[in-house]
Amino acid sequence: MLLDGDAWADRFRSFAREAWRLETLPVYRVPQEEDEIRAFLAGERIDPRTYADEYTEDLKRLRAQGKAKGRVHVVTRPLSDYLRFEFMYYLPHARAGEDIRILDVTDRENPLADAPDFWMFDRSEVVLMNYASDGTQIDREVFEGDVSVFLAYQEIATAESVPFEEYVKGLDI
Repeated sequence: MLLDGDAWADRFRSFAREAWRLETLPVYRVPQEEDEIRAFLAGERIDPRTYADEYTEDLKRLRAQGKAKGRVHVVTRPLSDYLRFEFMYYLPHARAGEDIRILDVTDRENPLADAPDFWMFDRSEVVLMNYASDGTQIDREVFEGDVSVFLAYQEIATAESVPFEEYVKGLDI
């Protein structure tokens, strides 16, 4: 089953304990971000210590409800312009309560080389995030089957990654 619109948004309103994401691409082409990326490439920056928006407020609300939201992003250096842009937002997101971790595979074998991008809700439902090779999203598809392989991906990703703030210490992004 493909997810879009309200059915997709509902996953984020209805999870009981945890929403977790594995990101594997260096670029995600998101039409809503185009103006912000252009501004970033032109030198504009947010202040990550004071930045707040609907997403950070939602993260705070979820945390207050005892819910968790997290992700691991698999990266290689040098970081793409998109990753540098995305990292700018990761700091306020982490401070608002999202558990963001980085798995840098620049000088090592990628333990998740075969893993797809996905969201997992309450460790029981997986939504595959399908992308074209340039990072353009094709669709979101509910995975029909045993989620144990995705639980293993989450375990590996978490064990092999470091917290975002630790990763970026001393890094010029």
